[in-house]
Amino acid sequence: MEKTYIFGHHNPDTDSVAAAIALSYYKNKLGFNTEPRVLDEINRETEFALKYFKVPEPKYLDNVKLQIKDIDYHKNYFINSKESIKKVYDFLLEKSITGVPIVDDDFKFVGLITLKMILNKLIGGNLRHINTSYSNLLEVLSAKEVLKFDDEICGEILVGGYRSMIFVKEVKPSAKDILVTSNRPMIINYAINEGIKNIIVVGKQDIDPECINNAKEHKVNVIKTDYDTFYTLKLVSLSNYAKSFCDSNRVVYFNEDDYYNDFVDISKKLKHNNYPVLDENGKCLGLLRLTDLDNVTKKKVILVDHNERSQSVTGLSQAEIVEIVDHHKIGDLTTNNPINFRNMAVGSTNTIIYNLYNEKNIDIPKNIAGIMLSGILSDTIILKSPTTTSYDKEAVIALSKIAGVDYNDYGMKLFKEGTSLKGKTMEEIVNTDIKTFSYDDSYKYAVSQIFTLDIDTILKDKESYISLIEKMKEENDYRFIVVSITDILDGVSYFVFTESAKEVLEAGYGIRDAVQGICLEGQVSRKKQIVPALINGLNRIR
Repeated sequence: MEKTYIFGHHNPDTDSVAAAIALSYYKNKLGFNTEPRVLDEINRETEFALKYFKVPEPKYLDNVKLQIKDIDYHKNYFINSKESIKKVYDFLLEKSITGVPIVDDDFKFVGLITLKMILNKLIGGNLRHINTSYSNLLEVLSAKEVLKFDDEICGEILVGGYRSMIFVKEVKPSAKDILVTSNRPMIINYAINEGIKNIIVVGKQDIDPECINNAKEHKVNVIKTDYDTFYTLKLVSLSNYAKSFCDSNRVVYFNEDDYYNDFVDISKKLKHNNYPVLDENGKCLGLLRLTDLDNVTKKKVILVDHNERSQSVTGLSQAEIVEIVDHHKIGDLTTNNPINFRNMAVGSTNTIIYNLYNEKNIDIPKNIAGIMLSGILSDTIILKSPTTTSYDKEAVIALSKIAGVDYNDYGMKLFKEGTSLKGKTMEEIVNTDIKTFSYDDSYKYAVSQIFTLDIDTILKDKESYISLIEKMKEENDYRFIVVSITDILDGVSYFVFTESAKEVLEAGYGIRDAVQGICLEGQVSRKKQIVPALINGLNRIR
């Protein structure tokens, strides 16, 4: 069953990480194949919660762009380098393709052979030289084994088409020659005595026993085909090893992890149709053709705790969104097909997921209950946020019993760990929980929220923070940046902001002079209070 990735937003907080883990467990219990992922490094608070309840940290997901492995390319389309050109040609015709990768005995990529290469060799190449195997000659010439002493057959074709006396008088066979002749004892025995090592006898007439005995004594390889001389000479070059006709130097190949868009760009420039696909060890996996590009299986994803493209994974437009579970306002995402979209006005995405478990009567394990509890306590500030609902409270009480903790005591431990600024740079502090929003699709702005029990430590360096976010604004082309420094115990927030946010704050909160470090009581929820106020301000000044 194809895997579905479940993940929250960039700069993941505890609610988004916990939601991905809890929803993945829930989905897998229902028989789906899902895996929780994160889009960035987790913060200290989330790390504390995961360790406390012994829950593994989800793996990192860089992007969900289409890759070569998402294309239904011609898997296992390759031919061993020691197969005959005839077999390559038959394979190309059978599969209706114009090229095929060539591999060694360990399936390592050797080169690419195409119909055009075969044609060039047969028309402009040295058709006298043969580098093949005894078994290839038997197969291509529909021949039978007479005497075999060597597996490898290599040499120049020598045709016994002269009159016997002239051949003996004027031709000097050697071990490097491969004699093609009918049953002409004088020519055959002469060639054997001169040191020839390979003989192909053509025609329906049996080989003279004396010639066979002589060849056996001199350890000469002998093959017998019923084809006549003309047809044999026409086919014998097709017995060559595939590796002798293929191109191994100028071939462009791709790895399964390479991106679809990169392949399209390169193939447009090269205008080739056949591209080998290799793994990281150089083993060939198959053949990718331009006509395969229509057969793509998009990565399936479920979004939790967000539904805006700017907050989500890179390459989301190339993935298939199958479900969204969120508690924020409806964002800018659209889908090609109907999906399950569970959105509730509650304080935490994990509250919604808790209800999903109850609806399906699925038991919640202790560790999953603990991480879900952590997400709710984090997002509702231990049920003190104005976003808190009766659903959140109900979930917290039930989950704390399953997890075996007092939610107030555990919540304070969680926040104490999460709000610690020890060892963090200003950039890390601002970027720990920053979200990007768009306004009327015309520009974007960012709101960072810093939860702390030590407001003074940040405010004493507010000028440095202002310089930092002004720089971030220019580098990321934001309209403005607002940083909310939230005091968990007192339920207030202090604001530092870029100069371009001053008018927006004043209009949004109805204040006359928004000074740096201004304290606004009760403003602790970015989702329900701060962002709506900013939107209100933008609407007023537009």
